[in-house]
Amino acid sequence: MRRAMPSDIMKLTRDAASNDNMVTSYDATHVSINRQRHEGNLVVTPETVVDSWAARGFDGLAEADMQTLVDLAPALVIIGTGARQRFPHPSLLRPLIEAQIGFEVMDTGSACRTYNILASEGRKVAAALILDTPAN
Repeated sequence: MRRAMPSDIMKLTRDAASNDNMVTSYDATHVSINRQRHEGNLVVTPETVVDSWAARGFDGLAEADMQTLVDLAPALVIIGTGARQRFPHPSLLRPLIEAQIGFEVMDTGSACRTYNILASEGRKVAAALILDTPAN
């Protein structure tokens, strides 16, 4: 039996009845929200897209980047850390903990898929997505 090989680009379908922001495709260099291509790190909520989040990439994450997430007031933040799961230093997560905002850390592909599920359920979720670009 032949196994299917994973694609380099994942395309996701969107419920046409929803007006919420949904991830429609992603790869290592971009994320498309409602078919609009974004080539830098970003935050997406059902209502908002914040471009230029975490401009210095994963290794340059700062408490101010996390404060941006707190200011959006989600119930849950999904942090996508690129092609592989990496954990931010615990001190960086302090703003989320102090604001009693839940968070999960996973690779960016998993974060995109999880965000879509939770957003389609009407959850108050934010996905903070870091791409694996040369600057990151």
